Amino acid sequence: MNNLSRRNFLKRSTLLGAGAFMLPRFSIAQAGVSANSKLNLALIGVGGGGIVKGAIMGAKGENLVAICDVDESQFGKFADVNPQIATAARFRDFRVMLDKMGKEIDAVVITIPDHTHFAATMDAMQRGKHVLTQKPLTHNIWQARTLRKAKQKYKVVTNMGNQGHSMKGIREMREWVDAGVLGTVSEVDSYVMVPKWGGGVWKKSDSYPPAAMPVPPSLDWNLWLGPVADPGYNSVYAPGSWRGYDQFGTGAIGDFFCHLCDGPVWTLDLYDPLVVEAEKIVGPNPGMCPDASIIRWDFAARGDMPPCSLRWYDGGLKPATPEKWSWGEVPDRGSFFRGSKNTVYLDNVSSNPRLASKEEMQAFKEAGLPPQKYPRVEGGPMAEWIRAIKGEGPEPGSNFDYSSRLTEIACLGALAQRFGGRIEWDSKNLRSPNRPELDPYIKEPARKGWEYGEDLWKV
Repeated sequence: MNNLSRRNFLKRSTLLGAGAFMLPRFSIAQAGVSANSKLNLALIGVGGGGIVKGAIMGAKGENLVAICDVDESQFGKFADVNPQIATAARFRDFRVMLDKMGKEIDAVVITIPDHTHFAATMDAMQRGKHVLTQKPLTHNIWQARTLRKAKQKYKVVTNMGNQGHSMKGIREMREWVDAGVLGTVSEVDSYVMVPKWGGGVWKKSDSYPPAAMPVPPSLDWNLWLGPVADPGYNSVYAPGSWRGYDQFGTGAIGDFFCHLCDGPVWTLDLYDPLVVEAEKIVGPNPGMCPDASIIRWDFAARGDMPPCSLRWYDGGLKPATPEKWSWGEVPDRGSFFRGSKNTVYLDNVSSNPRLASKEEMQAFKEAGLPPQKYPRVEGGPMAEWIRAIKGEGPEPGSNFDYSSRLTEIACLGALAQRFGGRIEWDSKNLRSPNRPELDPYIKEPARKGWEYGEDLWKV
């Protein structure tokens, strides 16, 4: 699919703002159910931290009918947030849950480790369930592209849980870009301090895979593995540090790219990079994400916008502070848009834009910000998604047409971080002309019984 032109995007946004919205084929509003009726929701993944807690809170106004987790010790978490946790049907295998309760479930929220996102999302979509999947959408590039195809086939309402995309700040930033506040932008730097191996965030093993340990009795390890091969259970993976291990996660890029780089990608139309290159890798351990890295994506000119490079810094590496920066200590994560007229900072969830100079920002506000073009969203990605399902609002902004493209860029960066060097990219054919050895990682093999999506390519 070609990039949306700015003109077409504005036309679409105007229509949506006026209330013109084509209801999805499986919308409960079209099925004769009042928009005021409650959805029957299922949650896949009820352990973890704030993301899961947010999903459980977001389900309070609906009927939470089923919950699923491979670790039965997690079932009681956050019952104080939503008492429906105690009464919802409990399952360890989402496939069994959807088999037994499919007719009672309208929509599914997926908050499990990256390596199983695709299988759970596809299984729900092909049964006609609306889906909200946490970021990153998938573990590899082929999976992201396949979910875009699945959205077109199954016509369900989709969204990814990168909350910044539903905030006003990212919309303000695009309005600034459109109004020429930055001038031309040919360079963006995004940065975050993680990973913090051994610093209470991720646990690092001396080698990969670490020695196998007995599986806790509450955990179904085979289900936790889902589509990937078994390296042997070790407590470094579950519940918290799987993200730092290539087989299951995509490192700091997978954790934060869809937040930090949502702003650059969406406001500057940065899709389908030509090249991604690892400019610096610190402390690589085979099988694990590095201690720190600098990754660069190069994008071609887009309409009246020049070629642009997007750089990613993590693990304590940071870009140069803008010359006019006058806000005190530079935040430990965010993005600098380096324009020919102004440099603008966007925060860790691509919100709260501000000029590098505090004094110039104050003068800018006093003179009047650019007019509002893009409709604002209330309540965050889950509320946005629920309204769309009920026919009460437009399609979510981070629907799979968009978020799959954002995730493809993230996964391509994770490949460069993992294997180093320069990767030339043929987006149309999902291949690297100069790195054919990466093919098994662009589309990873799945264990028997966990294969999804192949039929969507037989067109």
